[in-house]
Order: sequence, then C-alpha cells, then structure tokens
Amino acid sequence: MDHATPNLPSRDFEATSRFYSALGFVEGWRDDGWMILTRDGLTLEFFPHPDLNPAESWFSCCLRLDDLSGFYAVCVDAGVPEQCWGQPRVQPPQEEDSGPTIAALIDPDGTLLRIIQT
Repeated sequence: MDHATPNLPSRDFEATSRFYSALGFVEGWRDDGWMILTRDGLTLEFFPHPDLNPAESWFSCCLRLDDLSGFYAVCVDAGVPEQCWGQPRVQPPQEEDSGPTIAALIDPDGTLLRIIQT
C-alpha cells in the first residue's frame, strides 16, 4: 500500500514523544537524529530542530481520519487547551464551505496538524 509520512520538527524528542503519547501515539524508533511515532494507521516522523521558535513555525501536515470527533476528544481529554492562540492547542471541528469537516491541532513546537474527516 502506498503511503506518505510527514517529517516534522521537534525541539526535544522526549517532550515531543510525551505530548504525542498522551494522544495515543507509540514510539517506534528513536535515535539522536530521527524519531518515528505511530497511532493506528498514522505515522509521524520527527527530526531535531532545537532552535525552532514555535511562534514562527510554518510546518504543517494533514491527518485524514475516519473518526475526527473521536481523535478530537482524545486531544481534549489529554489536556490540550481549546483556544485560538499559543501552543499546544486544538481548535474544534468545523464544516468548511467546500464540504469537509476540519479541526486543527498545534503541537508544542508550533506544527499545525489539520485533522480532516474522511
């Protein structure tokens, strides 16, 4: 099966792993230069970027999920704040004018993960 895995920045692999672990991701690989986290059919890969300013990050990816509302609830239950500023944070699902329902998760490093209902 063809698939793609986003390569995202991490200021600190341990902190990134803890954050995503609370969302159900499991660490599958880590060394000094790379980390791979998985959750069901999702794979996120991280590279070290210790000097990244989260407020200026432009990194992003899309997660297309069968159960957007379930994953959103996991984020909220894990204590990710529902707010419009700062990081980490989640923004609730909204139906876009173009049709899909999309939520947003911003991780501690400022990466935007668009969560799209498939």
